[in-house]
Amino acid sequence: MSAAQRPAQTHGQTHGQTPAQTSGRRPNRVLAAFAASCLPYAALGLPVYVTLPEFYASHIGVSLAAVSLIFLLVRLADIVVDPALGLLIDRTSTRFGRYRVWMAAAAPVLMLSVGLLFLVEPGAGAGHLALWLVVMYLGYSISLLSQTSWAAVLSPDYDQRSRIYAWWQAANILGVLAVLLIPPIVQATGRDYVEAVRAQGLFIIALLPIALVVTLRFTPEPRGVAPPPHGGLKATLGLIAKPVLRRLLLSDLLLGAARGLIGVLFFYFFEQARGFERDQTSLMLLVYFVAGLVGAPVWAWLATRISKHRALAVASLYFAGSFAAATLLVPAGNFPAAIAALFGVGLAFGASDLLLRAMMADASDAIRLETEADQTGLLFSILNATSKLGYAFSVGAFAVLEAIGFDPAPGAVNTPEVILGLQWLFIAAPVVLLALSALVLRIYPLTPERHAEIRARLAARNGA
Repeated sequence: MSAAQRPAQTHGQTHGQTPAQTSGRRPNRVLAAFAASCLPYAALGLPVYVTLPEFYASHIGVSLAAVSLIFLLVRLADIVVDPALGLLIDRTSTRFGRYRVWMAAAAPVLMLSVGLLFLVEPGAGAGHLALWLVVMYLGYSISLLSQTSWAAVLSPDYDQRSRIYAWWQAANILGVLAVLLIPPIVQATGRDYVEAVRAQGLFIIALLPIALVVTLRFTPEPRGVAPPPHGGLKATLGLIAKPVLRRLLLSDLLLGAARGLIGVLFFYFFEQARGFERDQTSLMLLVYFVAGLVGAPVWAWLATRISKHRALAVASLYFAGSFAAATLLVPAGNFPAAIAALFGVGLAFGASDLLLRAMMADASDAIRLETEADQTGLLFSILNATSKLGYAFSVGAFAVLEAIGFDPAPGAVNTPEVILGLQWLFIAAPVVLLALSALVLRIYPLTPERHAEIRARLAARNGA
């Protein structure tokens, strides 16, 4: 069923917008303004789970086991913190809106913590990493929860939400590409990798206030929405137990763990097991994310043709197959072949982020119809928590590497047995997790037809 065929839908009065406008297609300029905030958030998000763990273990001198434990504990704590933040955001009602005030408040927290995490001297201890990682994650969680919840209320339409999150994902990938370009550019000037990581931090700090001004100034937001009742832990667990959320969150957990493993082990695998140099692996990672930018609109389009959950299942299977082929069949040291193969893998990279969030926006309508409360912030906090749990498990791979005797130091030579263990961890685990995600999504209850019924009932109730 196309957007034009579905019943007229309303979400609630938006400042400066009529109900008819809020139910229609948002202009590209509005979505571009909203997506501007993705640039610094994504530029920070990638280094947090790809660069910083390896940077602190290999260049700052914190042990692999300590890095693994710190990232694991901080992300596990987010599972408790994120729902609490979601409840707090949901219960916020100001004349400036609900989400923009939290994004603005979190900005200085992010800028301070990024500076202290990235502009660090070799020899900084595990305590420094733990303290500022906690502060950074607090600001990052507030920002991301507010932003993704805001996206959910920009349109109530099933297909338009795919479009909104496609813009969101495309801007995320642009932010990732920008931050990935910094190390090769800095190193080309003769400076070392430590200086390149510092330059990434400075870039994020400079970009954040500029991007936020654009988003906060030019993106409309519902005002004066009544806060939902505080249901506490029991009500939150009850939400998670609902079939529509149970399958969505399990898929998110599996996909987060798979992508996290690929991210945290990327440099180790392609340098230690496949013989590439750091400048080559940096370019390979860049190509992987460029492909994600190319693929994002394809998955959004496919979602309008076969539904979001089926499109995500297809993307998961494609990701698993292409990743296995790229890592098993490309000859060691063959840079052109590796570039081509990773472009093919990267086409599926953006599918999970944009489709899962669009699916959660639809699920929030089902929950609102059932509970008569707008709990968008809480629902997206739960989704973020499962994503972080998946990434937390992936950082645990560092502990496995240390257990098998892997040496992360630049230029270190590891035994063939250790390299074999690294390969099993990098290749087999993500493929299995991606296949399981597709299996979980095989039966998903919130179809386009069911969502249209829900929106019609919400519209009728609001009209009454």
